[in-house]
Amino acid sequence: MRKYLFVIFLVETAVISMAQTPADLTLPIVEEGKRLYRSEMASWYGTDLFLENYKDKAKIQGYFSYTQNGYSTCVFYSKGDHPVIIGEVIFDSTYNTNSAKINLTERPLNPLEAEIHVLREVTLKEISTDTSLFKTYNNTSLNLIPLISETERKVYVLTGPKNNGVVIFGNDYLLTFDNNNALISKKQLHKNLIPIYYGEKEQNGKEVEGTIHTHLPETGEFITATDICTLMLYEKFAKWKRHNVVSKNYLSIWDCQKDQLAVVPMSTIEKINGKGEKKNKRNNREN
Repeated sequence: MRKYLFVIFLVETAVISMAQTPADLTLPIVEEGKRLYRSEMASWYGTDLFLENYKDKAKIQGYFSYTQNGYSTCVFYSKGDHPVIIGEVIFDSTYNTNSAKINLTERPLNPLEAEIHVLREVTLKEISTDTSLFKTYNNTSLNLIPLISETERKVYVLTGPKNNGVVIFGNDYLLTFDNNNALISKKQLHKNLIPIYYGEKEQNGKEVEGTIHTHLPETGEFITATDICTLMLYEKFAKWKRHNVVSKNYLSIWDCQKDQLAVVPMSTIEKINGKGEKKNKRNNREN
């Protein structure tokens, strides 16, 4: 671990011009991660605002969020076979709760909301029946993020902590659907649950600035969209400057302050590390 972090420190300045390498593969991942983040941010703050203002809690069945025309909306729907929207909270790109618009007027689901609601219900049914794939852990909850575009329909499932002071990577899933909202495929993205605690200090008393986790081959060579979403949600609370994802062939470096990704081939790191070892040996001989 220390070896990797030391090498990362050496290469970060040198690879700044390689920040999107390979761009054709990592750019869609970053865009997807930020799309997930926008939905989750609306759900985070929308839930707080709605529950502060809505009194008939027994009427609430569930909620979901979506982004349209630059605004993110968190809607709550009622129980029953024919649910209606019982409230909505709309955010601009700042997610400022002071400027958010709260509407508690009941109304029917619009066409997009009706489609998202179906995806959510199908996913909940899959989670409850396929216990061999979908795992749950103590002090966590599974958060659903439905996404609909002109070309695809899918639902990401992320594991979120119920306790403060911990960021959870892994135990995440992706379900894809056809245009009729029938399930096409489902898969687990990370095979493990990866909790990383924050707020602790290093032995020298400094705040932890960088963290790391590894990917098995089945997870993929690069940081995932769910990783990016999780980082953007928690990085400011954790006060991290960077998070690194190590796979067999690549090192993904996420800049938590700029929300930018750099990808470095492991072969490049090995070359730098080899040069550093040779230099240390030469210095030792000279000393």
